[in-house]
Amino acid sequence: MTRSFNSRPPAGPGVAGLALCAVLLSACGGESRDETASQAMPPAAGVEAGADQRALDVGLAALSADRALTRINTLASDEFGGRQPGTQGEELTLNYLVEEFRAMGLEPGNPDGSYLQKVPLVGITADPSMQLTLSHEDSQLTPSYGDDYVAWTSRVTDTVSVDAELVFAGYGVQAPEFDWDDFKDVDVRDKVIVVLINDPPLADEDMFGGPAMTYYGRWTYKFEKAAELGAAGVMIIHETGPAGYPWEVIGGSGPRERFDLVTQDRNMDNAAVEGWLTVEQAEAVFDLAGQDLNALKAAALQRDFRPVPLGVNAQLTLDNSLREVDSYNVVARLPGSDPALKDEYVAYMAHWDHVGTREVDGETVIYNGAVDNASGTAGVLEVAQGFAAMPEAPARSLLFIAVTAEEQGLLGSRHYGENPLYPLADTLAVINLDGMNVLGPTTDLVIVGLGNSTLDDVADAVAAETGRTLKPDPEPEKGYFYRSDHFSLAKFGVPALFPNAGVEFIDRPEGWGVEMRERYTAEDYHKPSDTVRDNWNLEGLVEDARFFLRLGYRVANDPVKPEWKPGTEFRAIREASLQE
Repeated sequence: MTRSFNSRPPAGPGVAGLALCAVLLSACGGESRDETASQAMPPAAGVEAGADQRALDVGLAALSADRALTRINTLASDEFGGRQPGTQGEELTLNYLVEEFRAMGLEPGNPDGSYLQKVPLVGITADPSMQLTLSHEDSQLTPSYGDDYVAWTSRVTDTVSVDAELVFAGYGVQAPEFDWDDFKDVDVRDKVIVVLINDPPLADEDMFGGPAMTYYGRWTYKFEKAAELGAAGVMIIHETGPAGYPWEVIGGSGPRERFDLVTQDRNMDNAAVEGWLTVEQAEAVFDLAGQDLNALKAAALQRDFRPVPLGVNAQLTLDNSLREVDSYNVVARLPGSDPALKDEYVAYMAHWDHVGTREVDGETVIYNGAVDNASGTAGVLEVAQGFAAMPEAPARSLLFIAVTAEEQGLLGSRHYGENPLYPLADTLAVINLDGMNVLGPTTDLVIVGLGNSTLDDVADAVAAETGRTLKPDPEPEKGYFYRSDHFSLAKFGVPALFPNAGVEFIDRPEGWGVEMRERYTAEDYHKPSDTVRDNWNLEGLVEDARFFLRLGYRVANDPVKPEWKPGTEFRAIREASLQE
Protein backbone atom coordinates (compact mmCIF):
# COMPACT_ATOMS: atom_id res chain seq x y z
CA MET A 1 0.00 0.00 0.00
CA THR A 2 2.71 2.49 0.88
CA ARG A 3 4.37 2.13 -2.51
CA SER A 4 1.85 4.52 -3.99
CA PHE A 5 2.59 7.44 -1.69
CA ASN A 6 6.28 8.10 -2.07
CA SER A 7 7.07 9.64 -5.40
CA ARG A 8 8.84 12.97 -5.55
CA PRO A 9 6.62 15.96 -4.69
CA PRO A 10 5.85 18.31 -7.56
CA ALA A 11 7.99 21.17 -8.67
CA GLY A 12 6.69 24.69 -8.28
CA PRO A 13 5.37 26.19 -5.06
CA GLY A 14 6.55 23.15 -3.14
CA VAL A 15 5.14 20.45 -0.92
CA ALA A 16 4.33 21.98 2.41
CA GLY A 17 3.70 21.08 6.02
CA LEU A 18 3.42 23.64 8.77
CA ALA A 19 3.53 22.80 12.45
CA LEU A 20 0.65 20.48 13.12
CA CYS A 21 -1.60 22.08 15.69
CA ALA A 22 0.43 25.25 15.82
CA VAL A 23 -1.34 28.54 16.46
CA LEU A 24 -3.29 28.56 13.30
CA LEU A 25 -5.09 30.18 10.46
CA SER A 26 -6.61 33.51 9.67
CA ALA A 27 -8.54 36.15 7.90
CA CYS A 28 -10.42 36.80 4.74
CA GLY A 29 -11.49 40.24 3.66
CA GLY A 30 -14.19 41.85 1.51
CA GLU A 31 -16.93 40.42 -0.59
CA SER A 32 -15.99 41.55 -4.11
CA ARG A 33 -15.26 39.10 -6.88
CA ASP A 34 -12.67 40.16 -9.45
CA GLU A 35 -13.24 39.42 -13.12
CA THR A 36 -10.36 36.95 -13.41
CA ALA A 37 -11.56 34.86 -10.47
CA SER A 38 -15.12 34.85 -11.81
CA GLN A 39 -13.97 33.63 -15.19
CA ALA A 40 -11.75 30.95 -13.61
CA MET A 41 -14.56 29.62 -11.42
CA PRO A 42 -17.89 29.95 -13.28
CA PRO A 43 -21.09 29.04 -11.46
CA ALA A 44 -22.60 25.63 -12.11
CA ALA A 45 -25.07 25.29 -14.95
CA GLY A 46 -28.53 26.43 -13.92
CA VAL A 47 -27.31 28.53 -10.99
CA GLU A 48 -27.56 32.29 -11.61
CA ALA A 49 -24.42 34.15 -10.50
CA GLY A 50 -26.28 36.81 -8.47
CA ALA A 51 -28.15 34.14 -6.52
CA ASP A 52 -24.78 32.51 -5.86
CA GLN A 53 -23.44 35.68 -4.29
CA ARG A 54 -26.55 36.30 -2.20
CA ALA A 55 -26.43 32.78 -0.79
CA LEU A 56 -22.73 33.09 -0.10
CA ASP A 57 -23.20 36.42 1.68
CA VAL A 58 -25.82 34.88 3.97
CA GLY A 59 -23.54 31.96 4.74
CA LEU A 60 -20.54 34.16 5.51
CA ALA A 61 -22.59 36.36 7.84
CA ALA A 62 -23.79 33.32 9.81
CA LEU A 63 -20.34 32.58 11.28
CA SER A 64 -19.70 33.81 14.82
CA ALA A 65 -16.53 34.20 16.89
CA ASP A 66 -18.49 34.10 20.14
CA ARG A 67 -20.22 30.85 19.16
CA ALA A 68 -16.92 29.33 18.03
CA LEU A 69 -15.38 30.15 21.41
CA THR A 70 -18.38 28.61 23.18
CA ARG A 71 -17.94 25.45 21.14
CA ILE A 72 -14.23 25.21 21.92
CA ASN A 73 -14.89 25.83 25.61
CA THR A 74 -17.39 22.97 25.61
CA LEU A 75 -15.23 20.48 23.76
CA ALA A 76 -12.08 21.41 25.72
CA SER A 77 -13.80 21.46 29.11
CA ASP A 78 -12.68 19.25 31.97
CA GLU A 79 -16.08 17.56 31.78
CA PHE A 80 -15.14 16.14 28.36
CA GLY A 81 -11.96 14.70 29.88
CA GLY A 82 -9.63 15.17 26.92
CA ARG A 83 -11.97 13.40 24.45
CA GLN A 84 -10.15 10.09 24.26
CA PRO A 85 -11.95 7.37 22.29
CA GLY A 86 -13.70 4.78 24.40
CA THR A 87 -14.29 7.06 27.37
CA GLN A 88 -17.16 9.08 28.80
CA GLY A 89 -15.52 12.00 27.01
CA GLU A 90 -16.26 10.36 23.67
CA GLU A 91 -19.90 9.85 24.55
CA LEU A 92 -20.25 13.50 25.56
CA THR A 93 -18.48 14.63 22.40
CA LEU A 94 -20.61 12.51 20.10
CA ASN A 95 -23.84 13.68 21.71
CA TYR A 96 -22.72 17.30 21.48
CA LEU A 97 -21.71 17.11 17.81
CA VAL A 98 -24.87 15.28 16.78
CA GLU A 99 -27.04 17.86 18.52
CA GLU A 100 -25.11 20.73 16.93
CA PHE A 101 -25.54 19.30 13.44
CA ARG A 102 -29.19 18.48 14.08
CA ALA A 103 -29.89 21.98 15.38
CA MET A 104 -28.48 23.42 12.13
CA GLY A 105 -30.95 21.32 10.17
CA LEU A 106 -28.28 19.17 8.53
CA GLU A 107 -29.22 15.64 7.56
CA PRO A 108 -27.64 12.55 9.13
CA GLY A 109 -24.59 11.73 7.05
CA ASN A 110 -24.76 7.97 7.36
CA PRO A 111 -27.09 6.43 4.77
CA ASP A 112 -28.43 4.25 7.59
CA GLY A 113 -30.21 7.36 8.90
CA SER A 114 -27.82 8.19 11.74
CA TYR A 115 -25.07 10.76 12.22
CA LEU A 116 -22.60 8.08 13.32
CA GLN A 117 -20.22 5.72 11.54
CA LYS A 118 -18.93 2.93 13.78
CA VAL A 119 -15.15 2.56 13.96
CA PRO A 120 -14.17 -0.72 15.68
CA LEU A 121 -11.04 -0.17 17.76
CA VAL A 122 -8.97 -2.23 20.12
CA GLY A 123 -7.29 -0.59 23.08
CA ILE A 124 -4.02 -2.19 24.19
CA THR A 125 -2.31 -1.26 27.46
CA ALA A 126 1.04 -2.79 28.36
CA ASP A 127 1.88 -3.67 31.95
CA PRO A 128 3.95 -0.79 33.37
CA SER A 129 6.40 -3.26 34.94
CA MET A 130 7.96 -3.98 31.53
CA GLN A 131 11.76 -3.86 31.40
CA LEU A 132 13.86 -3.52 28.29
CA THR A 133 17.29 -5.12 28.66
CA LEU A 134 20.05 -4.40 26.13
CA SER A 135 23.07 -6.69 26.38
CA HIS A 136 26.46 -6.75 24.67
CA GLU A 137 29.03 -9.30 25.83
CA ASP A 138 29.38 -8.62 29.57
CA SER A 139 27.78 -5.15 29.52
CA GLN A 140 24.14 -4.25 29.89
CA LEU A 141 21.76 -1.31 29.69
CA THR A 142 18.34 -1.16 31.35
CA PRO A 143 16.75 2.04 30.04
CA SER A 144 13.84 3.68 31.82
CA TYR A 145 10.42 3.51 30.21
CA GLY A 146 9.15 6.95 29.29
CA ASP A 147 12.44 8.72 29.96
CA ASP A 148 14.63 6.69 27.58
CA TYR A 149 12.26 4.66 25.43
CA VAL A 150 8.66 3.75 24.78
CA ALA A 151 7.44 0.42 23.44
CA TRP A 152 4.13 -1.22 22.71
CA THR A 153 2.52 -3.79 20.46
CA SER A 154 -0.31 -3.40 17.99
CA ARG A 155 -0.87 -7.16 17.99
CA VAL A 156 -4.16 -8.03 19.63
CA THR A 157 -2.77 -10.54 22.10
CA ASP A 158 -2.18 -10.85 25.82
CA THR A 159 1.59 -11.23 25.63
CA VAL A 160 4.40 -10.60 23.17
CA SER A 161 8.13 -11.05 23.67
CA VAL A 162 11.28 -10.26 21.75
CA ASP A 163 14.74 -11.65 22.31
CA ALA A 164 16.65 -10.51 19.27
CA GLU A 165 19.68 -8.70 17.94
CA LEU A 166 19.53 -5.00 17.12
CA VAL A 167 20.34 -4.04 13.52
CA PHE A 168 20.83 -0.43 12.45
CA ALA A 169 18.96 0.01 9.15
CA GLY A 170 19.59 3.68 8.36
CA TYR A 171 16.32 5.39 7.53
CA GLY A 172 14.52 2.07 7.02
CA VAL A 173 13.57 2.97 3.45
CA GLN A 174 13.11 0.96 0.29
CA ALA A 175 12.37 3.35 -2.58
CA PRO A 176 12.86 1.68 -5.96
CA GLU A 177 11.96 4.85 -7.87
CA PHE A 178 15.03 6.48 -6.31
CA ASP A 179 17.15 3.34 -6.54
CA TRP A 180 17.40 3.43 -2.75
CA ASP A 181 17.40 0.40 -0.45
CA ASP A 182 18.52 0.69 3.15
CA PHE A 183 18.17 -3.08 3.60
CA LYS A 184 20.02 -4.37 0.50
CA ASP A 185 20.01 -8.17 0.70
CA VAL A 186 20.36 -8.27 4.49
CA ASP A 187 17.74 -10.46 6.15
CA VAL A 188 16.26 -8.63 9.15
CA ARG A 189 13.65 -11.28 9.84
CA ASP A 190 13.32 -11.84 13.59
CA LYS A 191 15.67 -8.91 14.29
CA VAL A 192 14.88 -5.61 16.01
CA ILE A 193 15.69 -2.86 13.54
CA VAL A 194 16.78 0.58 14.73
CA VAL A 195 16.06 3.38 12.27
CA LEU A 196 16.41 7.15 11.98
CA ILE A 197 13.46 9.48 11.92
CA ASN A 198 12.26 10.98 8.58
CA ASP A 199 13.66 10.14 5.15
CA PRO A 200 17.24 10.80 4.01
CA PRO A 201 17.82 14.61 3.97
CA LEU A 202 19.83 14.71 0.76
CA ALA A 203 21.10 17.78 -1.07
CA ASP A 204 19.79 16.41 -4.38
CA GLU A 205 16.25 17.78 -4.67
CA ASP A 206 15.37 15.02 -7.12
CA MET A 207 15.70 12.55 -4.22
CA PHE A 208 12.95 12.26 -1.59
CA GLY A 209 11.56 15.69 -2.43
CA GLY A 210 14.71 17.55 -1.48
CA PRO A 211 13.94 19.38 1.77
CA ALA A 212 10.34 18.14 1.81
CA MET A 213 9.68 14.90 3.64
CA THR A 214 7.86 12.14 1.77
CA TYR A 215 5.78 9.32 3.19
CA TYR A 216 9.00 7.30 3.52
CA GLY A 217 9.82 9.49 6.49
CA ARG A 218 6.65 8.81 8.45
CA TRP A 219 6.83 6.56 11.48
CA THR A 220 3.85 4.65 10.12
CA TYR A 221 5.85 3.75 7.01
CA LYS A 222 8.76 2.49 9.13
CA PHE A 223 6.46 0.26 11.17
CA GLU A 224 4.81 -1.02 7.99
CA LYS A 225 8.19 -1.78 6.41
CA ALA A 226 9.39 -3.63 9.51
CA ALA A 227 6.27 -5.81 9.37
CA GLU A 228 6.71 -6.44 5.64
CA LEU A 229 10.28 -7.63 6.18
CA GLY A 230 9.38 -9.87 9.11
CA ALA A 231 11.28 -7.93 11.77
CA ALA A 232 10.56 -8.83 15.37
CA GLY A 233 10.60 -5.20 16.35
CA VAL A 234 11.39 -1.66 15.26
CA MET A 235 12.69 1.29 17.28
CA ILE A 236 12.81 4.80 15.82
CA ILE A 237 15.44 7.24 17.08
CA HIS A 238 13.67 10.44 18.11
CA GLU A 239 15.23 13.83 17.43
CA THR A 240 13.17 16.92 18.24
CA GLY A 241 14.22 19.01 15.23
CA PRO A 242 13.39 16.52 12.47
CA ALA A 243 10.35 15.20 14.34
CA GLY A 244 8.82 18.61 14.85
CA TYR A 245 7.80 17.83 18.44
CA PRO A 246 9.67 17.16 21.70
CA TRP A 247 10.19 13.76 23.32
CA GLU A 248 7.48 14.52 25.87
CA VAL A 249 4.86 14.05 23.14
CA ILE A 250 5.98 10.41 22.82
CA GLY A 251 7.25 9.61 26.30
CA GLY A 252 5.42 9.86 29.56
CA SER A 253 5.24 8.60 33.10
CA GLY A 254 4.18 5.09 32.09
CA PRO A 255 2.58 2.92 29.39
CA ARG A 256 -0.77 4.20 28.22
CA GLU A 257 -3.61 2.70 26.27
CA ARG A 258 -3.01 2.75 22.51
CA PHE A 259 -5.65 2.10 19.94
CA ASP A 260 -5.67 0.43 16.57
CA LEU A 261 -8.30 -0.69 14.12
CA VAL A 262 -9.52 -4.23 14.65
CA THR A 263 -8.37 -6.18 11.61
CA GLN A 264 -9.31 -9.68 10.55
CA ASP A 265 -5.90 -11.12 11.48
CA ARG A 266 -5.83 -9.28 14.83
CA ASN A 267 -2.74 -7.40 13.60
CA MET A 268 -0.58 -10.48 14.06
CA ASP A 269 1.36 -9.67 10.89
CA ASN A 270 2.73 -6.51 12.50
CA ALA A 271 6.12 -6.47 14.21
CA ALA A 272 5.77 -7.78 17.76
CA VAL A 273 7.21 -4.59 19.29
CA GLU A 274 7.10 -1.03 17.99
CA GLY A 275 8.61 1.94 19.74
CA TRP A 276 11.01 4.86 20.04
CA LEU A 277 14.37 5.63 21.62
CA THR A 278 15.54 9.06 22.70
CA VAL A 279 18.58 10.16 20.75
CA GLU A 280 20.56 10.15 24.01
CA GLN A 281 19.59 6.54 24.71
CA ALA A 282 20.39 5.59 21.13
CA GLU A 283 23.87 7.08 21.54
CA ALA A 284 24.33 4.94 24.65
CA VAL A 285 23.20 1.82 22.78
CA PHE A 286 25.60 2.48 19.91
CA ASP A 287 28.41 3.14 22.41
CA LEU A 288 27.61 -0.22 24.00
CA ALA A 289 28.00 -1.77 20.55
CA GLY A 290 31.31 0.00 19.96
CA GLN A 291 29.74 2.14 17.23
CA ASP A 292 29.39 5.89 16.73
CA LEU A 293 25.83 6.98 16.02
CA ASN A 294 26.83 10.18 14.22
CA ALA A 295 29.22 8.30 11.96
CA LEU A 296 26.53 5.77 11.07
CA LYS A 297 24.02 8.58 10.45
CA ALA A 298 26.44 10.02 7.92
CA ALA A 299 26.92 6.61 6.32
CA ALA A 300 23.13 6.23 6.03
CA LEU A 301 23.05 9.19 3.65
CA GLN A 302 24.95 7.20 1.04
CA ARG A 303 23.22 5.04 -1.54
CA ASP A 304 25.59 2.13 -0.83
CA PHE A 305 24.72 2.00 2.89
CA ARG A 306 24.11 -1.51 4.23
CA PRO A 307 22.48 -2.50 7.54
CA VAL A 308 24.87 -2.74 10.46
CA PRO A 309 24.35 -5.54 13.03
CA LEU A 310 25.09 -4.00 16.42
CA GLY A 311 25.79 -7.17 18.36
CA VAL A 312 23.42 -5.90 21.06
CA ASN A 313 20.60 -8.18 22.14
CA ALA A 314 17.22 -6.73 23.13
CA GLN A 315 14.92 -8.56 25.53
CA LEU A 316 11.44 -7.29 26.28
CA THR A 317 8.12 -8.86 27.27
CA LEU A 318 4.85 -6.97 27.04
CA ASP A 319 1.89 -8.23 29.06
CA ASN A 320 -1.19 -6.49 27.76
CA SER A 321 -4.70 -5.74 28.85
CA LEU A 322 -7.13 -5.51 25.95
CA ARG A 323 -10.49 -3.92 25.40
CA GLU A 324 -12.46 -3.66 22.20
CA VAL A 325 -14.21 -0.35 21.71
CA ASP A 326 -16.77 0.86 19.23
CA SER A 327 -15.74 4.43 18.57
CA TYR A 328 -17.49 6.68 16.05
CA ASN A 329 -17.04 9.22 13.32
CA VAL A 330 -19.75 11.88 13.23
CA VAL A 331 -21.05 12.72 9.74
CA ALA A 332 -23.61 15.34 8.66
CA ARG A 333 -24.82 16.06 5.13
CA LEU A 334 -26.24 19.01 3.24
CA PRO A 335 -27.81 17.76 -0.04
CA GLY A 336 -26.85 19.66 -3.14
CA SER A 337 -29.43 21.69 -5.07
CA ASP A 338 -28.56 20.47 -8.56
CA PRO A 339 -30.17 17.09 -9.38
CA ALA A 340 -27.35 16.34 -11.84
CA LEU A 341 -24.57 17.09 -9.30
CA LYS A 342 -26.03 16.33 -5.88
CA ASP A 343 -24.44 12.87 -5.81
CA GLU A 344 -20.98 14.47 -5.83
CA TYR A 345 -19.48 15.74 -2.59
CA VAL A 346 -17.18 18.29 -1.02
CA ALA A 347 -16.06 17.15 2.44
CA TYR A 348 -14.89 19.14 5.44
CA MET A 349 -13.04 17.13 8.06
CA ALA A 350 -11.59 17.55 11.54
CA HIS A 351 -10.71 15.09 14.28
CA TRP A 352 -12.73 15.46 17.46
CA ASP A 353 -10.45 13.40 19.70
CA HIS A 354 -7.47 14.28 21.86
CA VAL A 355 -5.37 12.17 24.23
CA GLY A 356 -7.60 12.03 27.32
CA THR A 357 -6.09 11.87 30.78
CA ARG A 358 -2.78 10.63 32.13
CA GLU A 359 -1.26 9.99 35.50
CA VAL A 360 1.49 12.53 36.25
CA ASP A 361 3.26 12.35 39.61
CA GLY A 362 0.39 10.42 41.10
CA GLU A 363 -2.30 12.82 39.89
CA THR A 364 -4.78 12.51 37.04
CA VAL A 365 -4.14 15.29 34.53
CA ILE A 366 -6.56 16.23 31.75
CA TYR A 367 -5.20 16.95 28.29
CA ASN A 368 -8.00 19.24 27.09
CA GLY A 369 -6.75 19.69 23.51
CA ALA A 370 -8.22 23.17 22.98
CA VAL A 371 -6.23 24.01 19.84
CA ASP A 372 -5.68 20.33 19.00
CA ASN A 373 -8.39 19.85 17.96
CA ALA A 374 -11.37 21.45 19.63
CA SER A 375 -10.58 24.47 17.47
CA GLY A 376 -10.63 22.50 14.22
CA THR A 377 -13.86 20.78 15.21
CA ALA A 378 -15.39 24.15 16.04
CA GLY A 379 -14.14 25.39 12.68
CA VAL A 380 -15.97 22.63 10.82
CA LEU A 381 -19.10 23.38 12.85
CA GLU A 382 -18.88 27.06 11.89
CA VAL A 383 -18.45 26.25 8.20
CA ALA A 384 -21.42 23.88 8.46
CA GLN A 385 -23.42 26.65 10.15
CA GLY A 386 -22.70 28.94 7.23
CA PHE A 387 -23.78 26.44 4.60
CA ALA A 388 -26.88 25.50 6.59
CA ALA A 389 -27.93 29.17 6.74
CA MET A 390 -27.86 29.67 2.97
CA PRO A 391 -31.25 30.12 1.30
CA GLU A 392 -30.18 27.60 -1.32
CA ALA A 393 -27.52 24.92 -1.05
CA PRO A 394 -24.72 24.81 -3.61
CA ALA A 395 -25.02 22.50 -6.58
CA ARG A 396 -23.10 19.60 -5.05
CA SER A 397 -23.63 18.07 -1.62
CA LEU A 398 -21.53 18.90 1.41
CA LEU A 399 -20.23 16.45 4.02
CA PHE A 400 -19.06 17.48 7.48
CA ILE A 401 -17.02 14.72 9.06
CA ALA A 402 -15.66 14.74 12.62
CA VAL A 403 -13.40 11.71 12.89
CA THR A 404 -12.18 9.72 15.85
CA ALA A 405 -8.73 8.48 16.86
CA GLU A 406 -6.54 10.82 14.82
CA GLU A 407 -4.15 10.95 17.76
CA GLN A 408 -3.82 7.17 17.56
CA GLY A 409 -2.60 7.20 13.96
CA LEU A 410 -5.41 8.66 11.78
CA LEU A 411 -7.60 5.67 12.60
CA GLY A 412 -11.04 7.24 12.19
CA SER A 413 -10.24 8.82 8.85
CA ARG A 414 -8.45 5.65 7.76
CA HIS A 415 -11.60 3.68 8.52
CA TYR A 416 -13.66 6.17 6.51
CA GLY A 417 -11.21 5.92 3.62
CA GLU A 418 -11.45 2.14 3.66
CA ASN A 419 -15.22 2.15 4.26
CA PRO A 420 -16.54 5.38 2.73
CA LEU A 421 -20.17 6.27 3.25
CA TYR A 422 -20.16 7.88 -0.19
CA PRO A 423 -17.95 6.84 -3.13
CA LEU A 424 -14.53 8.44 -2.96
CA ALA A 425 -14.52 8.73 -6.75
CA ASP A 426 -17.49 11.10 -6.30
CA THR A 427 -15.82 13.01 -3.46
CA LEU A 428 -14.31 16.00 -5.22
CA ALA A 429 -12.29 17.38 -2.34
CA VAL A 430 -11.55 17.10 1.36
CA ILE A 431 -10.67 20.23 3.34
CA ASN A 432 -9.05 19.29 6.64
CA LEU A 433 -8.99 21.59 9.68
CA ASP A 434 -6.49 20.38 12.25
CA GLY A 435 -5.91 23.19 14.72
CA MET A 436 -7.09 26.70 13.85
CA ASN A 437 -5.87 30.22 14.42
CA VAL A 438 -6.92 31.43 17.86
CA LEU A 439 -4.75 34.56 18.07
CA GLY A 440 -6.42 36.94 15.62
CA PRO A 441 -6.56 37.72 11.90
CA THR A 442 -3.55 37.36 9.63
CA THR A 443 -2.87 38.59 6.13
CA ASP A 444 -1.43 35.24 5.02
CA LEU A 445 -2.42 31.60 5.05
CA VAL A 446 -0.14 28.57 4.81
CA ILE A 447 -1.21 25.66 2.62
CA VAL A 448 0.48 22.40 3.56
CA GLY A 449 1.21 20.67 0.26
CA LEU A 450 0.92 23.87 -1.77
CA GLY A 451 1.22 22.97 -5.43
CA ASN A 452 -0.19 19.47 -5.10
CA SER A 453 -3.64 20.00 -6.60
CA THR A 454 -5.87 22.47 -8.40
CA LEU A 455 -7.59 23.11 -5.06
CA ASP A 456 -4.63 25.41 -4.45
CA ASP A 457 -5.65 27.39 -7.55
CA VAL A 458 -9.13 27.81 -6.10
CA ALA A 459 -7.60 28.91 -2.79
CA ASP A 460 -5.40 31.36 -4.66
CA ALA A 461 -8.47 32.90 -6.33
CA VAL A 462 -10.20 33.24 -2.96
CA ALA A 463 -7.05 34.79 -1.49
CA ALA A 464 -6.91 37.33 -4.32
CA GLU A 465 -10.52 38.32 -3.65
CA THR A 466 -10.02 38.72 0.07
CA GLY A 467 -6.63 40.38 0.25
CA ARG A 468 -4.82 37.32 1.51
CA THR A 469 -1.57 35.72 0.41
CA LEU A 470 -0.90 31.99 0.32
CA LYS A 471 2.42 30.64 1.51
CA PRO A 472 4.03 27.21 1.26
CA ASP A 473 4.99 25.31 4.38
CA PRO A 474 8.15 26.76 5.93
CA GLU A 475 8.99 23.35 7.42
CA PRO A 476 8.45 20.82 4.60
CA GLU A 477 11.11 18.53 6.04
CA LYS A 478 8.69 17.57 8.83
CA GLY A 479 6.18 16.01 6.47
CA TYR A 480 3.01 17.46 7.93
CA PHE A 481 1.03 16.61 4.80
CA TYR A 482 1.20 12.95 5.83
CA ARG A 483 0.33 13.60 9.47
CA SER A 484 -3.32 14.55 9.48
CA ASP A 485 -6.64 13.09 8.42
CA HIS A 486 -6.84 14.38 4.84
CA PHE A 487 -4.03 11.93 4.02
CA SER A 488 -6.38 9.01 4.68
CA LEU A 489 -8.52 10.16 1.74
CA ALA A 490 -5.66 11.50 -0.37
CA LYS A 491 -4.06 8.08 -0.50
CA PHE A 492 -7.27 6.85 -2.14
CA GLY A 493 -7.01 9.68 -4.65
CA VAL A 494 -9.30 12.38 -3.20
CA PRO A 495 -7.84 15.87 -3.82
CA ALA A 496 -7.01 17.33 -0.41
CA LEU A 497 -6.40 20.78 1.03
CA PHE A 498 -4.62 21.11 4.37
CA PRO A 499 -4.45 24.74 5.52
CA ASN A 500 -2.32 25.83 8.44
CA ALA A 501 -1.83 29.08 10.29
CA GLY A 502 -0.69 32.25 8.72
CA VAL A 503 2.04 33.99 10.65
CA GLU A 504 1.62 37.61 9.53
CA PHE A 505 -0.75 38.81 12.25
CA ILE A 506 -2.49 42.14 11.82
CA ASP A 507 -1.27 44.76 14.34
CA ARG A 508 1.48 42.46 15.59
CA PRO A 509 5.23 42.96 15.10
CA GLU A 510 7.07 41.04 12.42
CA GLY A 511 8.10 37.59 13.64
CA TRP A 512 5.45 37.42 16.37
CA GLY A 513 3.42 34.77 14.59
CA VAL A 514 6.43 32.51 14.09
CA GLU A 515 7.38 32.98 17.74
CA MET A 516 3.88 32.03 18.89
CA ARG A 517 3.83 28.98 16.62
CA GLU A 518 7.15 27.75 17.93
CA ARG A 519 6.10 28.43 21.52
CA TYR A 520 2.92 26.40 21.06
CA THR A 521 4.84 23.44 19.66
CA ALA A 522 7.42 23.54 22.46
CA GLU A 523 5.16 24.33 25.41
CA ASP A 524 1.57 23.28 24.65
CA TYR A 525 1.37 20.66 21.90
CA HIS A 526 0.01 17.44 23.46
CA LYS A 527 0.43 18.90 26.92
CA PRO A 528 -2.07 19.77 29.66
CA SER A 529 -1.48 23.46 28.91
CA ASP A 530 -3.35 23.25 25.60
CA THR A 531 -6.35 25.03 27.08
CA VAL A 532 -8.49 28.04 26.22
CA ARG A 533 -6.57 31.25 27.03
CA ASP A 534 -7.72 34.74 27.96
CA ASN A 535 -5.65 36.27 25.15
CA TRP A 536 -7.40 34.36 22.37
CA ASN A 537 -9.00 36.29 19.53
CA LEU A 538 -11.42 34.07 17.63
CA GLU A 539 -11.97 36.64 14.88
CA GLY A 540 -9.01 34.97 13.18
CA LEU A 541 -10.64 31.55 13.35
CA VAL A 542 -13.91 32.87 11.96
CA GLU A 543 -12.26 34.76 9.11
CA ASP A 544 -10.36 31.61 8.18
CA ALA A 545 -13.55 29.57 8.36
CA ARG A 546 -15.10 32.09 5.96
CA PHE A 547 -12.16 31.54 3.63
CA PHE A 548 -12.77 27.78 3.68
CA LEU A 549 -16.51 28.26 3.21
CA ARG A 550 -15.84 30.39 0.12
CA LEU A 551 -13.43 27.79 -1.21
CA GLY A 552 -15.79 24.86 -0.70
CA TYR A 553 -18.69 26.81 -2.15
CA ARG A 554 -16.72 27.42 -5.34
CA VAL A 555 -15.76 23.77 -5.67
CA ALA A 556 -19.34 22.67 -5.00
CA ASN A 557 -20.61 24.89 -7.85
CA ASP A 558 -17.77 24.66 -10.35
CA PRO A 559 -18.29 22.35 -13.34
CA VAL A 560 -14.53 21.78 -13.42
CA LYS A 561 -13.53 19.18 -10.83
CA PRO A 562 -10.35 19.45 -8.76
CA GLU A 563 -7.47 17.19 -9.68
CA TRP A 564 -3.98 16.35 -8.53
CA LYS A 565 -1.25 18.06 -10.51
CA PRO A 566 1.31 16.09 -12.53
CA GLY A 567 4.13 14.71 -10.42
CA THR A 568 2.11 14.11 -7.27
CA GLU A 569 1.99 10.61 -5.83
CA PHE A 570 -1.83 10.64 -5.75
CA ARG A 571 -2.60 11.56 -9.37
CA ALA A 572 -2.40 8.04 -10.78
CA ILE A 573 -4.58 6.71 -7.96
CA ARG A 574 -7.26 9.30 -8.71
CA GLU A 575 -7.18 8.64 -12.43
CA ALA A 576 -7.54 4.91 -11.82
CA SER A 577 -10.48 5.40 -9.45
CA LEU A 578 -12.31 7.58 -11.96
CA GLN A 579 -11.94 4.91 -14.62
CA GLU A 580 -13.48 2.16 -12.51
